[in-house]
Amino acid sequence: MKWAELRNLQTVQLAAIPRLSPDALQQQTLSGLAAGRRVVQFFGDRTAEGILLYVVLADDEHSRLYVSSAIFQDNDKYPALTTDAPALHLFEREFYEQFGIEPLGHPWLKPVRHGIAGISPLEAAYNFFHMDGAQVHEVGVGPIHAGIIEPGHFRFSCQGEEIYHLEIEHGFQHRGVEELFLRHRARPVYRQCLAESIAGDSVIGHGGAYVRAMEALGNVNVGRQAIVIRTIAQELERTAIHLGDLSALANDVAYLTGNAVFGALRTKVINTTLALCGNRFGRGLLALGGVNYNISGKLRDNIRTTLAQLEDDTDLAAEVLFASASLLARFEKTGVVTKETARRLGMVGPAARASGLAVDVRSDHPYGGFSYFPVHKMTLTSGDVFARAYIRYVEIKQSLRIIQEQLNALNGGELKRPGAAPAAGMMVVSLAEGWRGEIAHVALTGQDGQLRRYKIKDPSFHNWMALALAVRKNGISDFPVCNKSFNLSYCGTDL
Repeated sequence: MKWAELRNLQTVQLAAIPRLSPDALQQQTLSGLAAGRRVVQFFGDRTAEGILLYVVLADDEHSRLYVSSAIFQDNDKYPALTTDAPALHLFEREFYEQFGIEPLGHPWLKPVRHGIAGISPLEAAYNFFHMDGAQVHEVGVGPIHAGIIEPGHFRFSCQGEEIYHLEIEHGFQHRGVEELFLRHRARPVYRQCLAESIAGDSVIGHGGAYVRAMEALGNVNVGRQAIVIRTIAQELERTAIHLGDLSALANDVAYLTGNAVFGALRTKVINTTLALCGNRFGRGLLALGGVNYNISGKLRDNIRTTLAQLEDDTDLAAEVLFASASLLARFEKTGVVTKETARRLGMVGPAARASGLAVDVRSDHPYGGFSYFPVHKMTLTSGDVFARAYIRYVEIKQSLRIIQEQLNALNGGELKRPGAAPAAGMMVVSLAEGWRGEIAHVALTGQDGQLRRYKIKDPSFHNWMALALAVRKNGISDFPVCNKSFNLSYCGTDL
């Protein structure tokens, strides 16, 4: 196979990335996936020669990434890969939406983002799947929701209370995040704030992926103290959101004690992040070359004490939660996604691990502090709401252990090292394990060393179809708890 081989955060010259024919790229992509590799990115870049398609595959077992490309001209067509590799369905739809290169035979060729007038060849009215039958009815939810939530539309096809099909429509805001990275080349602080806003509950996840990509392009060697603080911040973020999700899951089945207790525990964690950097979600903590805030001896002791008590409280709350017969009746065997379905869809994160799919960037493609110690991949097998809830508890325990160990690794060294201008004509793939799963940022620089393409993938991009399949044959009243057990991001898809 003619592919460039690299690791997470290893730069490669654009000129060194093989250029295949579209047919060869298609066949070699399918061969790689059949051999156990996994799709990480699949995106286009408009150049003077035409539209260059880049494909990035991961070999998780050997911590390797493989990159290749092919050139297309406007209005070209190619046989869709999705029919053989369902994990590519949304990637191919996005490539068509942005560049007009049609994947012939794609089984679900619809817009990824709602009504992008003048850009998308799919800008006509969205055609929802339709079922006929005397007792079939449709239920529409959104795009405007009854809470503080991003817009997204759900269309259920039901017979009685049973869901036969769920279709999800995204992209109502047209944020243009990727383009904004290119516009503000002289404002690195703006770019940092932009990265932190890709998905507001993944500030450290996305913000970290961005700073590490730019540091790799500039060959910046971040100090150990800053690396440790970044690692602590990411695991605090994971712990806080997982606790919040357990609270919300309890609420969705009217277990109000669990809702209140886990919500209060989440507050302790985000207040710890607040004490670290002045923001409960970690905004402003990360910086190119390091971090802006230190963990002093007193703060370190306070964090250690807070998290030790938090672990005891979490254990007690989880013991009561998962012993509740009424809660288990709603969680177990609800919203099942099998391991094979998870593999074929390319699922990532806790949702994938709850279905038995052992994928975790911290272990498979280590970065930052995770390069210095092993992170064991925790999996369950039932693939239901219970597994997606319980895996959160397991990962909270793991994250608290990591944080306590990293507090011992603080050495009082420098917080920030000066950055350097990105190298010209380069690519870097920056992977991170956000609390939802694999975050992937790909940065390409032009001959002037400035960004010419910045491609972002939130883990939700892999998992939305899994939610749609999980709810089939379930009652429509089970949708809220199924949905929360995934807790996917609308804005992470609306780029």
